[in-house]
Amino acid sequence: MHVTVLSKCLLASTLAAGVVLPALAVERLAVGASFRYLFEQDAEGRVSGLGVDVLNALAARAGDTIRYQMYPWPRAQAMVERGQADILIGPYRSAERLRRFDFLDQPFYRDRLVFYARRQGGMTWHGEYASLAGKRVAAVRGWYYGNAFDAARPRFELSEVAQVENGLQMLAVGRVDLFAGNRPHTENLVRALGLADKLTALCPDIGTIDSYLAFPRAAAFAGARRQYNALLEQMVRSGELQRLGAKNGAAVPGAERLATPDAGCK
Repeated sequence: MHVTVLSKCLLASTLAAGVVLPALAVERLAVGASFRYLFEQDAEGRVSGLGVDVLNALAARAGDTIRYQMYPWPRAQAMVERGQADILIGPYRSAERLRRFDFLDQPFYRDRLVFYARRQGGMTWHGEYASLAGKRVAAVRGWYYGNAFDAARPRFELSEVAQVENGLQMLAVGRVDLFAGNRPHTENLVRALGLADKLTALCPDIGTIDSYLAFPRAAAFAGARRQYNALLEQMVRSGELQRLGAKNGAAVPGAERLATPDAGCK
């Protein structure tokens, strides 16, 4: 009885002090799609990127270990939604996704969304969706491009592609007029596919959007989500997230460089 009372007192004191209590240490499965600066994998299977560094830091504090697996984006989302994986790396937050996933409160990355067009005879874009009426636009299946883009979908002829490479190749051969992508990741693939002389990003950006870590909504994951949420908030306050962003060359909310016009956009 005395032990029980003492334990309760210690627990109350610890929570009042704002200390994050460790949950039972486990191996957690984190999944996502290949994403420049966030989640990448080399030929030997080693993973890297801001998402990996952030999760490794969180897991170390929680006493957990993380196992990483890379999948096509729709499959990665489905695995977390069904509770087959613990953590989804990098989803943008939307009203629809809030019903499917339990997001951490703090984003860890800020992305730039842009349209790509052909350099020769391609479309221009001045930030007005009315100008896209009747145009053929490719977008990645399962990606969220923001409320304004979603509201404008009925204006244009939308083709959903499985991955960024598909959209870029469709654009290069003239099957679509525009491809909607994210600047750092898509720019890397434009070069890798040898399309830098054919395709260019358009100005202005579609917008910026934040990336998060998300858990399944099932009750079994609620404790881990709370713990990782508190630990990420500590990383933000201490400046550690900003340092990891700088290490990976990735924009972190609140610490990104001021936007400047891109010499490579049309």
